Amino acid sequence: MTQTTVPVIFDLDGTLVDPAGGISDGIAAALTELGLGIPGKDRMDAMIGPKLSHALTDIAGVPAEQLDDAIRIYRAHYLSTGIGQSRLYPGIRALLESFADAGRPIAVATQKPEGIARTVLEHHGIAALFHTIRGSAADEAAASGVPSGKTEIVAAALADLATVHGLKTRHAVMVGDRAQDVAGAAANGLDCIGVAWGFAPDGELDAAGAVEIVHSSTALHDTIARRDAAHASTASPDLTTTALNEVHTHGNV
Repeated sequence: MTQTTVPVIFDLDGTLVDPAGGISDGIAAALTELGLGIPGKDRMDAMIGPKLSHALTDIAGVPAEQLDDAIRIYRAHYLSTGIGQSRLYPGIRALLESFADAGRPIAVATQKPEGIARTVLEHHGIAALFHTIRGSAADEAAASGVPSGKTEIVAAALADLATVHGLKTRHAVMVGDRAQDVAGAAANGLDCIGVAWGFAPDGELDAAGAVEIVHSSTALHDTIARRDAAHASTASPDLTTTALNEVHTHGNV
């Protein structure tokens, strides 16, 4: 039987989970301990989404020689305090449960280190709903077998869905809140649906090429259902898109 259910790959922070100060408080703690200035709210919000090391250097101006210490201090604060501050966005739990109950393949692809991403999802009791959870290496550096950028992380999630679970991924779609999500999806031949409740500045998702921007979990559910219906009428057997094996684009979050 031909699979017509659209697989969905979700970003994490700003899409499924509202950090609710957990990320920015951790960054502020790290900068304070290192004697560095704390950016204003707009710049702090801009740091939610991109790869942490890039955000710390490019937005917060952390010197290269202090970067490892900044990440270490941030991680300790986030694990001890930040995860507990986070919360699921309205309607997300019910949306994911409805997808899982219906047998829809769902995955997570985040720039957050994979182990921490799983801990966050377990904290909120939703980790088991996903077919696969993909993120970066623990130290955010490239490591053997571990993807290093958003494009590679999305590719890894696709590969898991296609090869490990035997799912057709030709019509898979990404859901995210930042331009990096759109770029990572596009590099893997996927459309990206943007969510308006995340951290993208006005116009960012449109400019990046998101195929649609939704403003509620209900609207997201309806958008995915429309894609199911569209693909059901055109589905052909044995059309599986294989995830990219080698990508040299280093996307953020």
